[in-house]
Amino acid sequence: MSRMILAGDIGGTKTNLALFDAKGGGSHATHSPAVKYQSAKHDSLEAILAEFVTKLASSQPRVEITAACFGVAGPVVGDEVKTPNLAWTVKLAALKRALGTSRVSLINDLEATAYGIEDLSQQQYHALNEGARGGVPHRALIAAGTGLGMAGIFWNGAHYQPIASEGGHIDFAPRNETEIALLRYLQMKLGGHVSYERVVSGSGLVNIYNFLRDGQHAAEAASLAEKIGNSEDAAATISAAALSGESGLARRALEMFVEIYGAMAGNLALTLKPYGGLYVGGGIAPKILEVLKGGAFMRAFTDKGRMSSLAASFPVRVILDDQTALYGAARYAASGDSTAVTQKENISPTNARA
Repeated sequence: MSRMILAGDIGGTKTNLALFDAKGGGSHATHSPAVKYQSAKHDSLEAILAEFVTKLASSQPRVEITAACFGVAGPVVGDEVKTPNLAWTVKLAALKRALGTSRVSLINDLEATAYGIEDLSQQQYHALNEGARGGVPHRALIAAGTGLGMAGIFWNGAHYQPIASEGGHIDFAPRNETEIALLRYLQMKLGGHVSYERVVSGSGLVNIYNFLRDGQHAAEAASLAEKIGNSEDAAATISAAALSGESGLARRALEMFVEIYGAMAGNLALTLKPYGGLYVGGGIAPKILEVLKGGAFMRAFTDKGRMSSLAASFPVRVILDDQTALYGAARYAASGDSTAVTQKENISPTNARA
């Protein structure tokens, strides 16, 4: 019987599950690559697990899941998570029943990514800023995807300890007249509070695009309007139009998105002083890497008045491997003790380092 760890990365759009070899404390993943599900097409995480376990039992009956950890996009309160971008309540007890094991953990998805950073080689991230040697090597993590997540990663002298947050829901702070107008536009649209997640996320890019279009900052081509209207992912359509040069309006929206993303990342860096690196995760950053490399992100990141030189001293790295949260969830499940999770164990799918 093959003993396996099940790791999950649970987002508002996608749920990814992968099996990791439990031998040696989960130090090597020698089993199947990640299986991807559309989250909104299922009533619950338990429903996805039931489908996963049924297929596993029929195709590989000698595999036994002995432990599991799920990084979920939302605040973990007690033993459950109410996901803000998905109509789910994920309960630990229900997951244990679905898997038939008591060794199941729930952590925030940014915590999972933070643990997974330990497994990244230099080929799995891109450095936007090398930074300088400074103080204690704390780290920080910001990740835009369906939502916006943030986390601190505290170095205690022996290991890294992630600190979950819901920083994506803090008040959006505009920096110029255009962004002030964007804030007012979104206040009217949303009927009140505007968080950074409403601007720096997939739906945030759509919000910026609509603001620029409705404010007549640039003209929208009828062909692109039709594509967006027929698309299941408006943000991806806008981003593709921007990157291909198809639409000046889309390009301006993406550039504004990147500037605000950089500004918030810089805010997080000043808050945590991450001499060990500010990491940019999530599904969006790798897809727009060329724009991130263009300079606007780092200019906004370092535009901090008297603290500009301090902001410029922090390393900034874009995570390129979309399975980082799975590595971290597997590491957490293998350890069974969060204080030991970040001791290097080289947990990674065998096909991930090709």
